[in-house]
Amino acid sequence: MAVGLPAQPAISPVAGVRLGVAAAGIKKPDHPDLVLMALDPGARVSAVFTRNRFCAAPVHVARHHLGVAEPRFLVINTGNANAGTGEPGMAAARATCEAVARHMDVADASVLPFSTGVIGEPLPVDRIIDAIPAAATALQSDGWLPAAAGILTTDTVPKGASRRVVLSGGEITISGMSKGAGMIRPDMATMLAFIATDADLSQAQLDDLLRGAVGNSFNRITVDGDTSTNDACVLIGTGASGIAPADGSDDLARLHQAMVSLCQELAQAIVRDGEGATRFITIDVGGARDEAEAEAVAFTIAQSPLVKTAFFAGDPNWGRILAAIGRAGVDDMDVDRVAIWLDDLCIAAHGGRAPDYSEAAAAERMAREEITIHVALGRGDADATVWTCDFSYEYVRINAEYRT
Repeated sequence: MAVGLPAQPAISPVAGVRLGVAAAGIKKPDHPDLVLMALDPGARVSAVFTRNRFCAAPVHVARHHLGVAEPRFLVINTGNANAGTGEPGMAAARATCEAVARHMDVADASVLPFSTGVIGEPLPVDRIIDAIPAAATALQSDGWLPAAAGILTTDTVPKGASRRVVLSGGEITISGMSKGAGMIRPDMATMLAFIATDADLSQAQLDDLLRGAVGNSFNRITVDGDTSTNDACVLIGTGASGIAPADGSDDLARLHQAMVSLCQELAQAIVRDGEGATRFITIDVGGARDEAEAEAVAFTIAQSPLVKTAFFAGDPNWGRILAAIGRAGVDDMDVDRVAIWLDDLCIAAHGGRAPDYSEAAAAERMAREEITIHVALGRGDADATVWTCDFSYEYVRINAEYRT
């Protein structure tokens, strides 16, 4: 069960965006697994994609289409990643775009494809093409929640969030949805995330907002340390509100703050719904010489199977945290300066167990559904925060049975 997440998030409509869902039977019959997003003419789109060298066919096609045409439609399928599929996979991604383009009377390059699911299996493109008319018929401005459910794989709940931001010219809306529960250590974004705003933003502003928000949200989460072949994060600016924040203005700063907040909520939702997760863990590393050093220590702790299984058991085996810090690549670390806390309880300092350490107090904190590991390196003023979850028996079962 997802840690601290609602079963159905509230997602506000964004003027200029409509969403429709259909059941294509890609992996399961009668299962909503195809989502179509329609963008009004004039909408601008920015996107970041996985850096995995085996990136999926739809990633290649979406990157290319973004560079040659105005995006009008996004088509998203679950149940099949269309990754590791070679040239047939590329042809299938292009055929999907062509089918949407024919049905909606737009150029092929105006369609951006996205896929998620099993890697290495041929995409059943005929089923997708057959379901496109149904998805198109279902297009509606308040279709965010059905769409958020329609892009899930091993997720247990749909993930979405909205923000309303008051700017000097009026109020704008930002809404988004994300999916992901396993194969999560994004190297740009997350498994899949789609965000839209009715603010009137230039392409440069849109690009800056997305990259700034992603760096402080989706790029700071990990479930299992695996970067997907299909990761993508898309930001759509429809301009429907007519409110255009100027470069360098307080309005743009407020918009950036809201975008980071929304992306952090969507990113944390992925961790909270991590495969088999029973704990939501924040790792806050301070006192580093630079941000990269703090991030390296935080991710080393977050991705340690020994640390993660200790949290699942509620076992205050803090030596595992100590060992992770020690192998994080900070070769000139002075361990006597390092201190570690579980929430407000200091568990290690001056190279060993803290003088006031209590096993019972540590066990009580380890058993909490949400907990923060604080690490002070004593080397400088830089810090970084990473979010992760525990490893449970259920994580092994889900991934052992993923294709069955």
